[in-house]
Amino acid sequence: MSEPTIDRELDLHTFWQDASEPAPDTTIPAVALANGKGHLDYTDRFAGRHIGPDGREVERMLSTLGFESLDALIERAVPAQIRMERPLRLPKGLSEYEVLARLRAIAAQNRVFRSFIGMGYAECITPLVIQRNILENPGWYTQYTPYQAEIAQGRLEALLNFQTMVIDLTGLEIANASLLDEGTAAAEAMAMSFGIKAKGRAKRFFVSEHCHPQTIAIVQTRALPLGIDVIVGDHRAFDFQVQPCFGALVQYPATDGALFDYRAFVEAAHRAGALVTVAADLLSLALLVPPGEFGADIAVGNTQRFGVPMGYGGPHAAYFATRDAYKRQIPGRIVGVSTDAHGQRALRLALQTREQHIRRDKATSNICTAQVLLAVMAGMYAVYHGPVGLRRIAARIHRLTRTLAAGLVRLGHLLGSAPYFDTLRVELNGIDTRTIVERAEARRLNLRVLDERTIGVSLDEATSTRDLEDLLAIFALEGEPDFTIAELAAEVSQVQAPEVFGRQSAYLTHPVFNRYHSETELLRYMRRLESRDLSLTTSMIPLGSCTMKLNATAEMLPVSWPEFAKLHPFVPLSQARGYQILFEQLEAALAEITGFTAVSLQPNAGSQGEYSGLLVIRAYHHSRGEAHRDVCLIPQSAHGTNPASAVMAGMQVVPVACDEQGNIDVADLEAKATTHAARLAALMVTYPSTHGVFEEAIVRICAIVHGRGGQVYMDGANLNAQVGLCRPGDFGADVCHLNLHKTFCIPHGGGGPGMGPIGVASHLAAFLPRHPVVSQVGGQAGIGAVAAAPWGSASILTISWVYIFLMGGPGLTEATKVAILNANYIAHRLAPHYPVLYKGAGGLVAHECILDLRKLKTTAGIEVDDVAKRLMDYGFHAPTVSWPVAGTIMIEPTESESLEELDRFCEALIAIRHEIAAIERGEADRADNPLKNAPHTAAVLLADSWEHPYSRAQAAYPAPWLYQHKFWPVVSRIDNVYGDRNLICSCLPMEAYAQDGK
Repeated sequence: MSEPTIDRELDLHTFWQDASEPAPDTTIPAVALANGKGHLDYTDRFAGRHIGPDGREVERMLSTLGFESLDALIERAVPAQIRMERPLRLPKGLSEYEVLARLRAIAAQNRVFRSFIGMGYAECITPLVIQRNILENPGWYTQYTPYQAEIAQGRLEALLNFQTMVIDLTGLEIANASLLDEGTAAAEAMAMSFGIKAKGRAKRFFVSEHCHPQTIAIVQTRALPLGIDVIVGDHRAFDFQVQPCFGALVQYPATDGALFDYRAFVEAAHRAGALVTVAADLLSLALLVPPGEFGADIAVGNTQRFGVPMGYGGPHAAYFATRDAYKRQIPGRIVGVSTDAHGQRALRLALQTREQHIRRDKATSNICTAQVLLAVMAGMYAVYHGPVGLRRIAARIHRLTRTLAAGLVRLGHLLGSAPYFDTLRVELNGIDTRTIVERAEARRLNLRVLDERTIGVSLDEATSTRDLEDLLAIFALEGEPDFTIAELAAEVSQVQAPEVFGRQSAYLTHPVFNRYHSETELLRYMRRLESRDLSLTTSMIPLGSCTMKLNATAEMLPVSWPEFAKLHPFVPLSQARGYQILFEQLEAALAEITGFTAVSLQPNAGSQGEYSGLLVIRAYHHSRGEAHRDVCLIPQSAHGTNPASAVMAGMQVVPVACDEQGNIDVADLEAKATTHAARLAALMVTYPSTHGVFEEAIVRICAIVHGRGGQVYMDGANLNAQVGLCRPGDFGADVCHLNLHKTFCIPHGGGGPGMGPIGVASHLAAFLPRHPVVSQVGGQAGIGAVAAAPWGSASILTISWVYIFLMGGPGLTEATKVAILNANYIAHRLAPHYPVLYKGAGGLVAHECILDLRKLKTTAGIEVDDVAKRLMDYGFHAPTVSWPVAGTIMIEPTESESLEELDRFCEALIAIRHEIAAIERGEADRADNPLKNAPHTAAVLLADSWEHPYSRAQAAYPAPWLYQHKFWPVVSRIDNVYGDRNLICSCLPMEAYAQDGK
């Protein structure tokens, strides 16, 4: 196949030609506007809805900053040598009505069949109360990662439920709060096993050939740069004494449905000093003996069938569980139980374990984004159904499968002797696979072809008796079967699990899984949790390097459309033509925006985009006979995922210094690039920098690296300051990952989902990631799969597509300009109160600014965390705290916030500075003041006793706008040290709640 390049001459305007015109909108009066061009167009333009400040507010901010126009501001802020000399070649922005009508036409080209393919994905029934009130609810999907735990208690409790669900069902002792997908979780398990067991052992990892093919491929991709030898074979014949390994991976049930008794295999592995990972179908564990009970050390898998739509591959929440002994090595985030300042139960991320990548180049994982929104859905599915409901669902699926099996045997086909849960391996008799596939297509069904004579059939929660009738008709040698489903069902015994594999242990015994089974109770529970979290529905979330912009309703709606939500990721491409059109258009738009030649949509997180981009660079060097190039230069200010990703890609990290202005020290860069010229693989650089400025020397920096044989990897975390103004591909980057969950409006979901596609220059296009199941993906010499699904979390790509074509080229460019304006306005307003740490050559910041709070510790005993917690009393989420510089806050307002909201935020920080000044003057106590005691809960305010030297009103209502609307944290400041010393990562027994109520 040809390399996946983007046609540089492709006119995106033509993409609309085949779309049907929207029906007339009868709600709009049929009165033409005044004379002029476009007077028959729809009047509403989305850009004005997305961009917060209106024209007058923009003028006011520009006047405050001393500029006559936005263009004048941009000319000062953005270096001339990188600015685009032409506008983006994208169509003009359309109204929400028009864009959604056109997307409907595209969606209609997807054909929604019933898929019985399996392979880790299954159709499920999403409880509508969960779909409406979590998946489609901005109160849940616009939250940020719960680093400020006091205003994230609802989401943290939902994640604790998820962890408890995983722990109970797997029979293990500790679980994290989700990973990206099952394949990635398996690769993380290998990496963790390697870190624990590989010292002094062979760098060898066994993978059962009965695992899902996409899982095997992802493990192989991860292993290759680390020098790990992956042995794929039959676990029944493998000898750990002959081929010592540090770990092993098996599938339970196997990819073809077979259930294997792994006890002897696990015992043999343990005798040889290896750890065993089991990739398990979580729903099957409602019936089957859990991995923890037959000796597994790690269990991984997908929770998609717990009420999360397939979405053509995602997003879904993977799970990762292990033994308590390995809690310090577990990847991702873990929610733990602690106490607040008043001894009340409180939840927070366990600090030592929440992210491996904080260890930078010592990390075993680069995972940053998880799948929080989907983990919340899966956990709520378990809460809604409870242990009895889950067992009934699993038992029904198994009975359906046994009924189908009985019918297939009657038809003369062979099923083999292995027990099964929901998947059958059908060895055909008297008919070939081609005929079966043609018959299935005629009935709008999808099956899995295992080989020339064998078909796989996987049933699920949504399977009906009509489906069984259709399946048996497909497998009948001639005519219709001469028996009925009712007759077959009557013959099938009521045994709920295959002999030997039946689960005896209890699970989901905590009251949370046994209380909320009516919709009324579950609805109130979810709303109660939602009310404890501050989201964009409450106020701006000014987190630097996070781009918490508007996630518009029009962008979110298509995610739930059946044409996008119900497709299995491995359906024939002919059934996913709508998705292919969307991918083509989105890739072309992203290529135009970034200046690259080709785009891969497979990486399903920003961290995975980093990893993928570096693997592409590695493959490029290898293709040129330069496999020795393994040095990666990384500025000391870089996000922790950068060095972690470099290590995962098999590279040696060499830090590069930054100067006093926060820029890359070009002299140090040049010296280190020269020293390592023979081995230089890449430079990882963020632009604008993590210090919030456009570095003037970026073109020279790229030239230095290129001149010594290296490639430039650009971290796209700050692309929101570039769109329409400059393009990474034009000023020297060879590859760049794009955080669609930042710049292109996919919501953060409280810590996921995200998407991190990569754009590459022409010489790297051949190395884009491939996929073992869908061969049409990737470059001719592509790296292995980096995500379980060919196009990552495909269903949420609709969000970025809608955003781009709602805004159009001019709207996207205007948004970037306003983002830079808003950041500079905030920096200007706050500079008299808090020093702005870094500015560019023109005296301006980019799209974010860093305020220096370090001196406050000396003058008033105030730490940066005190300011962060006090902002909660004012109704705001804190900016990014102590990163990239300890003792500072980094503020990114985005383009979506109005001048009124910007001023309110500034006034809150100014008021807090006045409170600090009172401490400095000796008018307020250094230990007992509103900052040290923040946040203030309603319970604290209403207590009979109030012994603080400041008033209750100052504590809770320090600003006038709070009298109109007040967000109340439900816990006081959390004791992180206590939580880490007493690590509890599952739901507490009811006795603990009783103590809270005393």
